Parts: sequence; C-alpha cells; structure tokens
Amino acid sequence: MTDYSTLADRLTGTLTTRDEPDHTAGATAFNLTVQHDPDAVVHAATEEDVLQTVRFAAAEGVPIHLHTTGHGAHAAYETGILLALGGLSSVAIDPAARTAKVGGGTRWADVVAAAAEHGLAPVTGSSTNVGVVGFLVGGGLGPLARSHGFGSDHVVSARVVTGNGEVVDASSYGDTELYWALRGGKTGLGVVTEITLALAEVPSLYAGTLFFDLEESTEPYARWLDWTTTAPTDVTTSGLIVGFPDLEVVPSPMRGKHLFALHVAYPGPEDDGAALSEPLRELGSVYLDDLGPLPLADVARITNDPTQPGPSFLRGATLTHVDRDFAEAVLALAGPGSDLPIMGLEVRHVGAATAVETSETDAVGFRDFDYTLTMLGAPDPALFGEVLPSVFARVEETVAPWRSPHLTPNWMADPRDPDEEARTWPAGVRARLAAVRAAYDPAHVFQA
Repeated sequence: MTDYSTLADRLTGTLTTRDEPDHTAGATAFNLTVQHDPDAVVHAATEEDVLQTVRFAAAEGVPIHLHTTGHGAHAAYETGILLALGGLSSVAIDPAARTAKVGGGTRWADVVAAAAEHGLAPVTGSSTNVGVVGFLVGGGLGPLARSHGFGSDHVVSARVVTGNGEVVDASSYGDTELYWALRGGKTGLGVVTEITLALAEVPSLYAGTLFFDLEESTEPYARWLDWTTTAPTDVTTSGLIVGFPDLEVVPSPMRGKHLFALHVAYPGPEDDGAALSEPLRELGSVYLDDLGPLPLADVARITNDPTQPGPSFLRGATLTHVDRDFAEAVLALAGPGSDLPIMGLEVRHVGAATAVETSETDAVGFRDFDYTLTMLGAPDPALFGEVLPSVFARVEETVAPWRSPHLTPNWMADPRDPDEEARTWPAGVRARLAAVRAAYDPAHVFQA
C-alpha cells in the first residue's frame, strides 16, 4: 500500500486519502453519475505541488488523473492520485500584445471577464464554466468557430510538468514538438500549469438566440439549414431542437413547448449584425427574440449551458453536409411527437476558419466537416447504461448519409477507446502523438 504521507509533507496544498471523510470534496465530476474514489486527492496550490506530485507518482508507480472543473470526466477514477488544479487559477491580460496568461486551473469565465475590459475576447466554448486548458488541448469549438477557428489555434505557449518530472516551456520558440501535441492532442501530455493564448479584437458582439415554435411550423429549421450552405464566414450559428417539460422549474414562455433555439454569434458592429441576422428573423414567425448587441463578458448567455452539476448524457458526431432530407430526418427523431428519451439534438455550423488545415502546426486532427451533431439524453441515470447508447446508435444510423466518419477531440466519449482515437486523428498524427507521449511520459503516469 502506498504511503502518501511523505508526499503530503512536500506540498503547500492539501492531500486527502480514501480513509478520510469526504476525501473527494472539491474534486467531483460535473456529471454526477461519475463518482470518483481515488486513493488520494491532491489539491495543488502551486506549480511546485504539481511537480512534487508527479515525481512521487512516477517513483511509486501510481497513476495520476487530472481534474480542473470535472466537465471532462468520462469514467470514475478509482486508483492512484486525482490531481485537482483549481488552486492554479489566475489571469493576466497584456492588452498591447493581445494575450492572456492563464493559470492551469482557470475557468473561461475569468478570462472572458478580464479580456472584455480591453475590448478583447478569447476563442472560448459555449460554456464559460469549463476549464481553459481542458478545452484547448481538445481543440475547442465555440460561438466564434467560423470566424476564428478552433480555440487551440490561438495557443501561444504553455508551461508543462511532464511525466519525466520536469517543467517544460512548450511554444514555437521552445519545445516545438510538445507545443504541437498540446494543441489538440487531448490526453497524456503532462500537466499544463500556465498557458498563454492570443486574444481576438472584438470591439462589439451581436449575438443571442431566436426561438421558433416547432409545433406551429418546422419550416424555420429546414430554412436555417438551407441558409447555412451560403452563410457568411464570420457568422457562427447552431440550432437546438428541444422539448421543454411542463414543469414549474422551466420558465413559463418555454414550459411544455417544443422549440427550435437558433443561437447566433457575429463579432462585429450592431448594424452589420442586424443586417446579417435579418434573413434568420425571416425564417418564420419568431416566438422569442433574444438576439442583439451582447457585452463580451456575457458570451455564455448565447447558449445558457448549465452551470450546476447534474446527471448528463452527451454524445456527438460530425457531419459533412446538410439538406432538406437531413432536416426531415432530424425532426422525425427529435421534433414534435417524438417519443425518444432525449432532451434535444443540436447541430452546430462550423467550417470556414475551422477548416484551415494545420496538421503541421497542431494536433487537432480532422477538419473535413462543416457541422457537428450533439445528442442531449434525458437526465435519467437509469437510462445511461443501455437505453441512451442505443438511442444514439439509432441517431447515428438515421443521419448516416450526412455523417462524417471523423470526430474532433472534445467530442470523444472515451479517449481510451482505440476506435474513437482512430476516428479523431489520422494515422500519422496518432503515431506522432504516441511518440510525444512516450518521450514525455514513458512510465504512463498520466491516465485519462
């Protein structure tokens, strides 16, 4: 049995073991159906804490599992050390260089707020409650995807504690191979204790959501998909078909409604945004209109993703194209009258800047899809084992004529699955990532 007391003595932060009450407090998964129970939990307060933890784990032969916000947890951690990085939270904006230097445990909300004070914005995801590093090492798609590409495209440098127990500066002027791998390579590459990213100049943002009542007409959904085929490259949209239950916890305008929520983001002036959005308002009779000028600090309001932990089941795929037949197929799955146990189906329109091939400069992998598809399962843990996986299999089968064979890193349900890995990175990229992991973590200290 491993004696963790010697590690505890080296730390500024805290260490708890399984024999202590509530030893996973502050290090739980966002998906509450995943219950971690590792041998020990280290809440790192400094980079030195990370370094000492990695060196201890390597010497003792125990694995390390990384935790920031818990959003990326796909399975329970039941061995080794859960290394919680929330204590490494910091943001320093350089407005002249248009960069943000961010601690490895920082959430996007802090970066968004600090950058907005200077008319700048990070290329973040739809939720600002997630961790910066986890989002970026998985590529990262968000409301500025078409105009600004993947979040990882904007990584400038990173400080990384490797499995060898060393601190490495990964950048275009430092360790270039680790820098390449961190931009989309996802797991097993070390602990990022600090990351610097380029910020976008976004003096104004025209964004929000248009809601259409699908029980009144499903045409707005089909017309939106038609519109995306010729959409401006600087406008990013996503469409969510969602059935709201008739419960008091649901806002009254949405209660019991089957709606098409069309999320829109345009990084530019109000007049231009209004003009570009006019065709979207003309898709049909707008039920609710929450589209207009939006403060940069409120970017998360576009999709209003959950901020509190709960049971969740998400599965994703990518699409090569869409058309009227696709609209009909999706509406049959998730539209009015559907009896599938799902909360909704979301299609994101990407492409444009995300399609720029950069395989020599980052490890994002495939960029040959213009849309993504996400299924939000009913939040009933009793359905997670067999029912919802079979429902998603039906969804994939239904959209097969439009589905790409590929995934993007943050869409992987399980990064340990060889089949998913093959769908996420081309063979050459997989081989190169394997070589980087072997060089920087030969003992396989880091486990997904």
